Amino acid sequence: MNINAFNNLSYGVYIITTWDEERPTGCTANCAMQITAEPATIAISIHHDNYTNKCIEKSGRFAISILGVKSNPSIIGTFGFQSGKKVNKFDSVKYDVFSNMPIVTDGCAYLVCDVINKMETDTHTVFLGKVMDADVLSEDDSMTYSYYHNVIKGKSPQNAPTYIATERIKENKTDKYVCSICNYEYNGDIPFEDLPDDYICPICKQPKSVFKKQ
Repeated sequence: MNINAFNNLSYGVYIITTWDEERPTGCTANCAMQITAEPATIAISIHHDNYTNKCIEKSGRFAISILGVKSNPSIIGTFGFQSGKKVNKFDSVKYDVFSNMPIVTDGCAYLVCDVINKMETDTHTVFLGKVMDADVLSEDDSMTYSYYHNVIKGKSPQNAPTYIATERIKENKTDKYVCSICNYEYNGDIPFEDLPDDYICPICKQPKSVFKKQ
């Protein structure tokens, strides 16, 4: 099987949010799609190990914040590479509450859904949600997963549905510097060794010291 075929599927970059009791929480996702138009129904895929999965199950609701190409890429790292069980991700990310759901402010649109059904796979839960509210937040173009990889040079969190399809592809065995927290690969014009000591990862905002030579 040629896993490169999966790269031709279309994905976006989303922040899936819900409530952990009275505390907002969420995770980064790349798999969300409209299933029907009337009534409007959305499907999302969330890994079993993601704390957000358990919170959606308990609350019966979820929201999708659709990120745009001008959204701060650090949001992807904040929600994608640490657990909401241990960290309040919204401490560093601005949000509003629409239809009683937390929505990331730095996005281009949002959808609020009530869970109406679900399907379990070996690794992920596919939640079906009836759309209860939706709105456009900005005129920014939505960020595609291709843009995230090819322009921002971001990598998939290990729990992402596309992780196997993208991160196990063998690459050229040349020296490169990769963030050990979020797998961001530095591809700047300045040699990594010559970067200032206060350089931080553009995705997860960790210091230069966490980068490893590969």
